[in-house]
Amino acid sequence: MYTIAKQFTFEASHVLSQLPQGHQCSRLHGHSYRVEIILQAPTLDNRGFVLDYGDLSDFRYLISSQLDHRHLNDVLKDIPPTAENIAHWLYDQAKKQYPQMIAIRVYETINTWAEYREG
Repeated sequence: MYTIAKQFTFEASHVLSQLPQGHQCSRLHGHSYRVEIILQAPTLDNRGFVLDYGDLSDFRYLISSQLDHRHLNDVLKDIPPTAENIAHWLYDQAKKQYPQMIAIRVYETINTWAEYREG
């Protein structure tokens, strides 16, 4: 099995209002997010790729047009904009275009990430 990944970044704010008053994340704050799309295939295409990294330009556009410099509460609307939910949202947005995708990871900091994968 072959596995590849590519990372993208965006800046955004959010409020996790479901948390108790006084919790640091219940206040308006932002992150320098890093997103990793992970793709896998049992065989390579005729070019020797799982997927050409250049073919992820639509995923880059999704991030830049929908998430970058946005307030994530406005984007995810009815669900808390946690890293877990952002990963799931991105997965749902991209799964039709990238059938080789197996997971999305969203990093809020260099030390913390959440991943969504089906299964």
